[in-house]
Amino acid sequence: MTPLFKTLLLTYLMCVGQIQAEFFTSIGQMTDLIYAEKDLVQSLKAYIQEEESKLAKIKSWAEKMESLTFKSTSDPEGYLAHPVNAYKLVKRLNTEWLKLENLVLEDTAKGFISNLTVQRQFFPNEEDETGAAKALMRLQDTYKLDTEMISKGEFPGTKYRSALTVDDCFGMGKTAYNDGDYYHTVLWMEQALKQHDEGEETTVSKVEILDYLSYAIFQLGDIRRAMELTRRLVFLDPSHERAGNNMRYFEKLLVSEREASSFNETSDATEPKNSGGIYERPQDYLPERDVYEALCRGEGVKMTPRRQKRLFCRYHDGNRNPHLLIAPFKEEDEWDSPHIVRYYEVLSDEEIEKIKELAKPKLARATVRDPKTGVLTVANYRVSKSSWLEETDDPIIAKVNHRMEQITGLTVKTAELLQVANYGMGGQYEPHFDFSRRPFDSTLKTEGNRLATFLNYMSDVEAGGATVFPDFGAAIWPKKGTAVFWYNLFRSGEGDYRTRHAACPVLVGCKWVSNKWFHERGNEFLRPCGTTEVD
Repeated sequence: MTPLFKTLLLTYLMCVGQIQAEFFTSIGQMTDLIYAEKDLVQSLKAYIQEEESKLAKIKSWAEKMESLTFKSTSDPEGYLAHPVNAYKLVKRLNTEWLKLENLVLEDTAKGFISNLTVQRQFFPNEEDETGAAKALMRLQDTYKLDTEMISKGEFPGTKYRSALTVDDCFGMGKTAYNDGDYYHTVLWMEQALKQHDEGEETTVSKVEILDYLSYAIFQLGDIRRAMELTRRLVFLDPSHERAGNNMRYFEKLLVSEREASSFNETSDATEPKNSGGIYERPQDYLPERDVYEALCRGEGVKMTPRRQKRLFCRYHDGNRNPHLLIAPFKEEDEWDSPHIVRYYEVLSDEEIEKIKELAKPKLARATVRDPKTGVLTVANYRVSKSSWLEETDDPIIAKVNHRMEQITGLTVKTAELLQVANYGMGGQYEPHFDFSRRPFDSTLKTEGNRLATFLNYMSDVEAGGATVFPDFGAAIWPKKGTAVFWYNLFRSGEGDYRTRHAACPVLVGCKWVSNKWFHERGNEFLRPCGTTEVD
């Protein structure tokens, strides 16, 4: 690697260093890792070439010496009787073997190690690996994917096939175990054991897998199966102290269970809730989890024939906006109540690429406001990276803002900056409201609440990534260049709680969106109050 290239590489990495870690939250930024890995491969190949060249020289010297010593040892005195041979022997041992020693000690790995050291500080870290593993589990749950299917890399709409090894499955299980997630621990340790039993080469032993698996199954309440697996573990490793202790403990629990069952009329009452190797996914903090995930899979959408008849397509001129009279936008009703519309050909491919180019260096982990403190913080239920673009960043931002203003008939003077978001592995934003329900928000006093949302889809998504509304059962799928629009508030200023929505996990693909939140101030006469609270 030349000094100039090293300097350029270091400068580049210093620039991206400020956005290091949490790579898993943005596919757009993960593409940088592809090129970094390619550079390391080239550096590694250069090292191998140098090492092979060095070994070739050593091999040539060894062959030459082998031939020479064969002759010299067959008749040492006769060989040394020749003065030139005597001289060359002294010279070889004094000089040439020293050169060979220096060649052997030559550090050909220096360039590769230097490159690796520079780049390693910008590699994904432990947090990224954990986040990536949890993302796979999130996809597994949301889209009801079989563990074996994931392990084989069988995802819908993918161009590439990549499988998980025993070591990978074991790593997934350990991540879940360390997080106290025994449900996923069991799923992934079972897959690791299955592939191990099938004869796949691995550095992980069956004993290690069974150790995690048996304890996780015990934590899920299936003592009998935990006992069976522990017996298998002890059979493989009789000296495993913890397994021996666990087996004795499980035996005591089973004895106690049998004694307790003798007092009941039926033995069914003592059967463990989880048995037979099938375990229920634990309930979590999100009350509408099942409805939300079903919508993400395209299930449970409440688009009835009667409702469908109320949805239309039309040309939209922004209430006879002079700019749109000649070139109106195509408008399509996505939902009737609350009214959600989609606009077509809002952003061109060139505009999308420019916006992504401006946003990418500024991308940072998306945050949410803590409902108790009002402080912005990262959260597991929002996995993406976002940045905010101002009109001074590029003329195209002002152009796009003006276009949204024309389409909606609302003013952007009190609207928030254009937010650009890129979703990473299993990227999502669980059900939430866009409008604020917190009286301490400072923007409420000056600009009012978030009146409306204008959401631009800047990429197609091969699978997943829908925008869903669990309250009324709507699912809206990304289409590049289109935008959807809805009001978050009634005309009275009260929040429309039906607009609680979510960005589903991206199953396959890379999802880019941008959005503009319009606020109440300045729009009092552009969207006047109604006669009732829910107009």
